[in-house]
Amino acid sequence: MGKPTGFMEKGRQPPERIPVIERIDNSREFYKGWTEQQARDQGARCMNCAVPFCHMGCPLGNLIPQWNDLVYRGQWESALKALHSTNNFPEFTGRICPAPCEASCVLAINQDPVTIEYIEKAISDRGWKEGWIIPKPPTIRTGKKVAVVGSGPAGLAAAQQLNRAGHTVIVFERDERIGGILRFGIPDFKLEKHVVERRVDQMVQEGVEFVTRVHIGKSLPVQELIANFDAICVTGGSTVPRDLDVPGRDLDGIHFAMDYLTQQNRLLAGERVPIEERITAEGKRVVILGGGDTGADCLGTAHRQGAEVVHQFEIMPEPPSERPSDNPWPEWPKILMTSAAHEEGGIRDYNILTKHFSGNNDVVQKLHGVRLEWGPPDDSGRPSMAEVPGSEFEIEADLVLLAMGFLHPERTGMLADLKVELDPRGNVATDENKMTSVPGVFAAGDMARGQSLVVWALAEGREAARGIDQYLMGKTSLPRVLSSA
Repeated sequence: MGKPTGFMEKGRQPPERIPVIERIDNSREFYKGWTEQQARDQGARCMNCAVPFCHMGCPLGNLIPQWNDLVYRGQWESALKALHSTNNFPEFTGRICPAPCEASCVLAINQDPVTIEYIEKAISDRGWKEGWIIPKPPTIRTGKKVAVVGSGPAGLAAAQQLNRAGHTVIVFERDERIGGILRFGIPDFKLEKHVVERRVDQMVQEGVEFVTRVHIGKSLPVQELIANFDAICVTGGSTVPRDLDVPGRDLDGIHFAMDYLTQQNRLLAGERVPIEERITAEGKRVVILGGGDTGADCLGTAHRQGAEVVHQFEIMPEPPSERPSDNPWPEWPKILMTSAAHEEGGIRDYNILTKHFSGNNDVVQKLHGVRLEWGPPDDSGRPSMAEVPGSEFEIEADLVLLAMGFLHPERTGMLADLKVELDPRGNVATDENKMTSVPGVFAAGDMARGQSLVVWALAEGREAARGIDQYLMGKTSLPRVLSSA
């Protein structure tokens, strides 16, 4: 612990954000950088607790107190080594992770937590700037071949770990670019795509092969993977969105959130989308159904496209501003979260149930809803829901975005052909080594865990790589993810 009194002397100071009026005019990342002294001051706030609960909160088990102290001491390259020892891609999590580690920070008991996520970003960005992050190809090849299906965070983490263990790794991606949700699902203003591309370039130089526009189970039969590879790791994500079964759902102008976000990312990458297929909020009255991160991403995107007004509706009650008594530290705080997109504008509302949509000439014009009140839990443990009499309302809407989460991975095609067992939620069932019911076939990320966080996908990918290495070689030197989160 470099400075025992650091947390008493310095307050939490995240990097400054670019003013709203400037940032909604473009799709670039909106955080400014710290000075050297600001970064070291923030690192000094780490208390080096006897029991670092931040380890528990981080799915990767990051060595947070260690690299906080190294930043405070100005030992940036050593901090990067400590960070990379548990996290393949800290520049991703340093930008888009909701930071469960900070919720578990001991300082958060009665103060603002350490700026763990931003310190992580500062370390990784410094590493790229100084040229410390370089390709690390294996010195020896094992002769074993592994197919990784899906190039999102879980697939990339598994592929890099397996390649560094000496296996020949080929990553198959059905889209035209590598990165999965990092490339197509997360807006540029949160994660600029050159940040993803430089990691992919590093992995190519390390020997990982990427094959795009190949849809396993459709354009390439599963049997070819089984015949040509010693192991398979499926990391295709949880991609079946939750739909809304109400009258008028089939009207034009109602879209799944991921279709909207994906198209915008393609446009920003310079790809052509026919005018008649474009989903745009420009000049429109927008309604977003869903209050999570995906809904916030839609909100920020709608602002940048020039929406006239944006409403974001949530079926659940508005969370409290402070932790309730049944949600103590170090649990994840179930409180009202405000993202940068909410800072930019929009109208949030809660306790709203959508009853139906109406329109003209097959185009949506209005959302019809009703307000809800919530009562005590029913026999299943879920809060009881009732419509408030006389609270029916309608709101004009030219564009409706469904951001209500995802149910499970696509079951037809690859998973059906592999004949892997599914768990009760419809995800791919795996054992403690991430192997499925089919020997030699492993699964990681949202495909196995269900809809979750990027940081969990990275942890899952690392665990799957360890399990595959153990399966192929009878032993493994790849580290186990030690977090008990």
